[in-house]
This record gives sequence, structure tokens and C-alpha cells, in this order.
Amino acid sequence: MTLLNVAQITIPDSNATLFDHGAFEPLSRRVFVAHTARGRLEVIDHDSLCHVASLDGFPGAAGVVADDGTVLVTNRGSAQLAVVDATTLRTRLILPTAPRPNGVAFHAGRQLAVAACIGDESHGPELLSFSLNDTSHWSLSLPGRPRWCVMDAAGEQIFLAIREPARVLVARLPELRDVRHWTIPVEGPHGLDIDHASGMLYVACDSGALVQCDVRDGRLGSLWPLSGGPDATFFNPMSGLVHVAIGDPGLIQSINPRTRENLSFPTAPGAQTTALVPPGQLYVFSSDHEGVLVLAEADSPDESGPSTRCCNG
Repeated sequence: MTLLNVAQITIPDSNATLFDHGAFEPLSRRVFVAHTARGRLEVIDHDSLCHVASLDGFPGAAGVVADDGTVLVTNRGSAQLAVVDATTLRTRLILPTAPRPNGVAFHAGRQLAVAACIGDESHGPELLSFSLNDTSHWSLSLPGRPRWCVMDAAGEQIFLAIREPARVLVARLPELRDVRHWTIPVEGPHGLDIDHASGMLYVACDSGALVQCDVRDGRLGSLWPLSGGPDATFFNPMSGLVHVAIGDPGLIQSINPRTRENLSFPTAPGAQTTALVPPGQLYVFSSDHEGVLVLAEADSPDESGPSTRCCNG
């Protein structure tokens, strides 16, 4: 189990900057990333490994999720959820949220979106659920600062990492009912992803551990040490690997839950966000690389050897 550097992609105006969440959209075969420091949504064509567009009008862009031709972006600076067409790159819909929306989840089949809002001095943290078919929505007050969130495969439940008190909040969709709280025994739940096949949730925590728990009842499973405070966390269903981005010191930690292998690949300081492209490539967004470092799992069909391509957008 290892990662190889297979490409580097330049994103304009990316020196001394900050990126947040990224996502691969399979119909357009594009990768979208929140360029938080510039208030933009960056667009990369995966097949050509080229940057194709910088979309303005996303103040404080934070969370990004994509599927079935649709991209959702949470804009902290304007308290909005933007719905973008992945092909035309036009914004189809803007929905108001509570202050400082952060994590976002989407179920294309149900046209259901969830935004986790941090709140501000006048408004507490809040979880919002939206039907994109008719813009009806529901809300739930939260016990602490929300981080990443994911849905189950059916779009019936949302799982949300809460920093403090350390827990995963689970609620029934779309009405955000039947709320449960699962205590996490490590400080600062942050990155989050789910293995739909095995029913295991992976929670990367700030104090330096990846925690496994059962999506049915929150029962704790294995725990793996991490080399620093994590951010983006992706489970690859094709390989069974969990990839955790750690901005300090700057590395990707890859864990195989079946074999318990736990290996690291150096990236750069501040490279804390990624996007997983099936079957086995990982986009690492890095200011030091002025864009993207593209890594491939060594056993993936996408793996193209140690030579590096560079496309300047």
C-alpha cells in the first residue's frame, strides 16, 4: 500500500492561499474545490488534468460536494448554499442558510441537501436540511461547532461530526428527527466518511486519531494514531483505504482497516484538503504547489507511474 505522485496542476493565484473542501463530480468528470481565500470555486478537468475555470461569487467558499451533474457549495461569507451545474458552470439556485455554513452533504436521488452552520455571536450552530425540488427546509439546533457531515447510501440519515463535546450527531432525513448522539473518545471530531458496504463510519479527530464506529448504533471499533490534526478524510470503496489529510506537518495518512497498515506520504505544510477520484486518485490542494498535487494508489488502474505531468491552467 503506497501513494505515488503522478501529476501537478497549477491553479491561478494559488500562492499563499487557502483551499477548503473538494469533490469529484462523475458525470462531468470534473473536480471542484472551494478556494476560500479568493471567494472562488475552482474547476479542474480530471481527464486532461487541467484547470479549466475560476468561478467568482462564492464568498468564503467552504464545503463542496458533487454528484449527478450538480455541485453544492457553502459560502461562509454570505450565509448561502449555492447549487451549481457541473457542466455549464452556472449557478442554478441560491438558498439562504444560518451564519457561516460549513460542511455539506447531498443525495442526488432524493435531491436532498444538508448544510452544517457554525453560527456567530448572535446565532448558535445549526443543521439545515433542504429539498432541492421545492426548496422546503428543516432545521436543528446543534450542541457545538459542526465539522464534516455525510449521508448514508439511501439518503435517510445524516452523520455530523461535532468538535466539542466530542461526538457524532445522527438524525433522520429530511426532517432532522430521531436525533442520537454518539460519544467519541478522542477530542475534536473533524473529517468524516462512511463505508456504505460494511456500515462503518471513520472519524478523524483533532487530537490525532482515526476512530471507527458502526453506523447502526455508534459502537466503537478500531482506532489508529494520526501524525497531527486532520482535515479532509475520504474512504475509497474501490481499495478499502481511508485517506486523511494532515496540514501540519503536511502529509496524507493512508490506513487500511483490514490489514491495519498505516502509512504516510509527504505533501506540504497547509495541504489539508483533498478530493477522491475513483478508482484510486487523490487530489491534494496545496498552496506550496500552487494548485494540486495528484496522487495515485499504487495498485489502482489509474496509477500511471512515477513520472509527473504538469498542466498550467
